[in-house]
Amino acid sequence: MAEFLLERTVPLPLDEVWRRVTDWPRHGDVVPFTRVTSDGRFVRARTGLGPAGFLDLMEITVWSPPVDGAAGLCRLEKRGRVVRGWAELEVLPGPGGRSRVRWREDLGIRFLPRLADPVVRATGRYVFGRALNRLLRGR
Repeated sequence: MAEFLLERTVPLPLDEVWRRVTDWPRHGDVVPFTRVTSDGRFVRARTGLGPAGFLDLMEITVWSPPVDGAAGLCRLEKRGRVVRGWAELEVLPGPGGRSRVRWREDLGIRFLPRLADPVVRATGRYVFGRALNRLLRGR
């Protein structure tokens, strides 16, 4: 498993940051070759081209939106056959009325040896770092 952490501070209110980082279909717009849907309990991210691809099935196990200036947390447990691990999206009050986002993920790809963890970690940081930046920009 390859754990990584992304952190950003943005000049937006907590509720707007929460809305942007938990807009699941929007994740599909910012992650290449990916379509994301959700039924409120599960998030399904299908990545691939044509018939070649995989499903990252995630169960929402914690859903605690920010309230009255307090932090918000969403935890996703990966339940798919190929992608394993978990992700946590945390929205916290930041300095000067800004908001902070912490995206922690422990990512494992079935059939890849632990020797590949540094590559998985670097790829995850790059792909999800770009995605987080785009989600926060709102474009």
